[in-house]
Amino acid sequence: YPRIAPAVMALVRREREILLGRSPHFPPGMYSALAGFTEPGETLEQCLAREVEEEVGVQVSRIRYFASQPWPFPNSLMIAFVCDWESGEIRPREGEIEAAHWFDVLQLPKLPSRISISRRLIDAVTEEMRARLA
Repeated sequence: YPRIAPAVMALVRREREILLGRSPHFPPGMYSALAGFTEPGETLEQCLAREVEEEVGVQVSRIRYFASQPWPFPNSLMIAFVCDWESGEIRPREGEIEAAHWFDVLQLPKLPSRISISRRLIDAVTEEMRARLA
């Protein structure tokens, strides 16, 4: 069987905001959902909680599966989740996250390409959140 490296993606929600981060490798002004690779012995949900806390210092709850997408970086499988903010203030991890902010669902920054699972996740969640505001 081929070796596959599972990675999780987390879109954190809080009231009418979503938490997005910037990698130093992103194009200028672009933000996306947080992501990271699983470690041996942890579940996808444990990985998500660990990665979010490590990358931005926030604790999450109510983790829910969204979708998955194969990713050729290298031989990865990206598994996307939506979750709720539980506690903590944003503290971007130096060297890994250039910036992270809460964005109102009506005022989003530049986002990844529509072919990526991160964009599909962001679009689906913000559409649902906007519908509740109407």
